[in-house]
Amino acid sequence: MDLINQIKGAVIKASTEFRQDQYNAYQRALEVETNPLASWVLELLIENAELARKNKVPLCDDTGIPHVLVEIGKNAVLPVNFTGDVRDGIKAGLRELPGRPMAVKGDDIERIEQKKGLYNDPGEVLSAPFIFGELNPEAGNEKVRIHLLMLGGGPEIRASTYRVFHQRDNQEIVNHITNWMKQEIPKLGCTPCIPAIGVGRTHFEATSLMFKAMAHGNLDIQSELEGEITKTLNSLDIGALNIGGYVTALGCLINIGPQRASGVRILSMRPCCCVEPRVSSFDISNSEFI
Repeated sequence: MDLINQIKGAVIKASTEFRQDQYNAYQRALEVETNPLASWVLELLIENAELARKNKVPLCDDTGIPHVLVEIGKNAVLPVNFTGDVRDGIKAGLRELPGRPMAVKGDDIERIEQKKGLYNDPGEVLSAPFIFGELNPEAGNEKVRIHLLMLGGGPEIRASTYRVFHQRDNQEIVNHITNWMKQEIPKLGCTPCIPAIGVGRTHFEATSLMFKAMAHGNLDIQSELEGEITKTLNSLDIGALNIGGYVTALGCLINIGPQRASGVRILSMRPCCCVEPRVSSFDISNSEFI
């Protein structure tokens, strides 16, 4: 087993290929779009995805920041130097892709102020801290599954984590999500989008749930709540690249975690852009991508 090469491949796959459910969502969008200009944009985005996959080039010039979710079966054991190999694989993947060189030089203050410029090496773009969780027993108790996500800057600028007074009514949560998305999606620019949402007890938990929604969500299988949010957003006439049209959202990915006895729910919301979420998943005991 060569974990470094598996991670390198995951970085490249996530950066250059739509998941099948994303591709399917675009095909469905093209079937229902009524604005000819928006249909033309959707066709271009599908063509872009097909060329990126064929030529192994990034879906977008903002190649994103690597994020890693590790899910461990209850009987599984992590290999020696696991985190080191994952980080080395990410570096190798960013260099081969290549990723955008956007790592900032300097100490804490200098990095904030960007006083010393950028590294030319895309491998200097370090991953975010890893998130570890338990693998669903149905997937296998002996397995370790890795989800590699590449998260771009545009959706992060428009993202938010916020507390909501729920008033014991789930519609309060839905209304807050849709009202917030109505304000932010027109500023995103790169539509159609896929809203990713986590509902939790703390800001960290809500963001973790949102992250897992991107890793596990499926646009081919939408819950009633996901469908309701998508329908509301598709009534706004924002459309692809904000030029108007029916399809503003390809779907929605929502993950609701445990809740506490409180009047507050914490929402983490991220409007994924037209090429996101960029995700690749695999089991380290198996070279095949999921």
